[in-house]
Amino acid sequence: MKSKLTLAGIALGTLMVLASASTAAADPYRDCDRRIERAEYKLDKAIDHHGYYSRQAEHARHELREAREECRYR
Repeated sequence: MKSKLTLAGIALGTLMVLASASTAAADPYRDCDRRIERAEYKLDKAIDHHGYYSRQAEHARHELREAREECRYR
């Protein structure tokens, strides 16, 4: 009985280590996606508040282009 619990504990521990390693490797992509989503949100907000051709919307478009370029080459 004790050996079964030990084996189950080792299996669970191994699974947890492997799962955490895979999520740690995905973090740069997740950060990139978040940055692009935030830039898109800011552009939508700027257009809603100031108009499509406003200075604020143009700045937000510039930020979105930068985020996409940075993520593309990362």
